[in-house]
Amino acid sequence: MSVPLPFRMEQFLDFLAFERGLSDRTLRAYGRDVERLIAFGQGRGAQGPGDLSPTDLQEFMYHLKDSGLAPASIRRAQSSLRSYFGFLLQEGALEADPSDRLEAPRAWRRLPDVLSVEEVLALLEGPDAAKTLYWRDRAILEFLYATGVRVSELVDLGLVDVDLAEAVCVVFGKGSKERIVPVGRAARDAMGTYLREVRPDLDRGRGQGRAFLSGRGRPLSRMSVWTIVRQAAQRAGIGKKVSPHTLRHTFATHLLEGGADLAAVQELLGHADISTTQIYTHVDREYLTSVHRKYHPRA
Repeated sequence: MSVPLPFRMEQFLDFLAFERGLSDRTLRAYGRDVERLIAFGQGRGAQGPGDLSPTDLQEFMYHLKDSGLAPASIRRAQSSLRSYFGFLLQEGALEADPSDRLEAPRAWRRLPDVLSVEEVLALLEGPDAAKTLYWRDRAILEFLYATGVRVSELVDLGLVDVDLAEAVCVVFGKGSKERIVPVGRAARDAMGTYLREVRPDLDRGRGQGRAFLSGRGRPLSRMSVWTIVRQAAQRAGIGKKVSPHTLRHTFATHLLEGGADLAAVQELLGHADISTTQIYTHVDREYLTSVHRKYHPRA
């Protein structure tokens, strides 16, 4: 990728090679990690490293985890970022290190913000109805909340994987593991309108059979989905940091609050181990505690 000059990528790689004496293999790994961060940051409007906040970096770590990277690869990415921001501090390009308190994967038991039902409804109304791609963006938001899929699963979704008549879709998760996920009525309506009225005009033979396409007719990227969600949240006036992963967490939390069985939520999310799904139960417990405190006469 072409990295804008303010990020000082070339100088950073020279520093690693000549001052730290890192091997070519390690250089490539560090460079790849930092370039991923830069692409992520640009998707959130960053023009240079000074625009990247600690929250941005933590969201980037969640993004790597959601993309299926192994904990060892994520730890290496953290090391790469610390080296990068240490270099920028040394060069006087930054006054503070946003990676200073970056959490390790083993500490990730805290969930990002979960949206209320009212916030979700506002988010779904967030896309600009005057824009040509309104129905694509609306379908993406509806689909994320209706299915709880990972952003990687959404961008890989094929046309043949969507069966609106049967109200299901086939999702290929980590390790290409296949699962069937129901699609609710609102999401089916939005998807149907997008597939009938918008996608045919976008597909110029370069869509590779994917369901969701960019304005240029290519498969939609993960970063584009992040941008769509973020812009909808801004238009909806939601103050929380909202990402595709937020909708996945919200999907699971709302199911549990409604009384869904944990094993069923595990299956819908595509978790191999139910202990991964159990991180949502603390949110459910907090909800139940708040209900008890509000409505029980002797709480």
